[in-house]
Amino acid sequence: MRRLRKGTILLYAALSAAAPLRAASLDALVRAYPDQLAGHDETELIWRDGTRQKISDGVVDKDFDEKLRNASIVDQLSLPYPKGPLPNPPGPQDDPGRFRNSEFFDKIYGKCETREMRKHLTKLKWLPELGGGSVEVTTVNGVADKLRAISDEIERLPAQIKRFAYPSAGAFNCRTVKDTGKRSMHAYGAAIDLNTKFADYWLWSKAGYRNRFPFELVAIFERHGFIWGGKWGHFDTMHFEYRPEFLDP
Repeated sequence: MRRLRKGTILLYAALSAAAPLRAASLDALVRAYPDQLAGHDETELIWRDGTRQKISDGVVDKDFDEKLRNASIVDQLSLPYPKGPLPNPPGPQDDPGRFRNSEFFDKIYGKCETREMRKHLTKLKWLPELGGGSVEVTTVNGVADKLRAISDEIERLPAQIKRFAYPSAGAFNCRTVKDTGKRSMHAYGAAIDLNTKFADYWLWSKAGYRNRFPFELVAIFERHGFIWGGKWGHFDTMHFEYRPEFLDP
């Protein structure tokens, strides 16, 4: 038998140790999108329409920027999202949820340029008791219903907290992310931005991480399956997007 080199042994050990974690993340992904996903095996996602999608693209040495621009499903799930209050600001590459596989989300929600995708959009009154206006969001996976429930909960908060949530800066917007060129979750109608008056964004900031949004708002969104851009090193504190796979209990 040929003797294995030490580096090869370490690689096999790392892959073996990562396998259960990857399987658990894929299980959570399937639970998050039950209307579209039927399951997975060791190499592919299995869609309910019978199609399959490779979990990995076979590239094992991607750097951070490459994952942002060309994420596989494995890359997409590689950074855990920290639920609950943040004890410390995120590091510069702590961006759970920003690695997005475009093929996956195009199949879930559709491409925003198409009539087929847009027929799933609906107008939603946002904090109507406060005159918060309306936003356009998708009905796929119950996103509109979840945002309606979030709006109801926020309206019951004290005035000094809910003032951060309105007016909304918008939801559906057929656009890409500035630093990646990939579709934003806004392009799927599955994200919402809150009051820009209190927003901090990494491209605007010269002093590093900053956040002014109270965690009481974040907690409500997380209970309904939305992750918060304030937990990213490339922070976007007014931004919330529907990514229940990261909040699977």
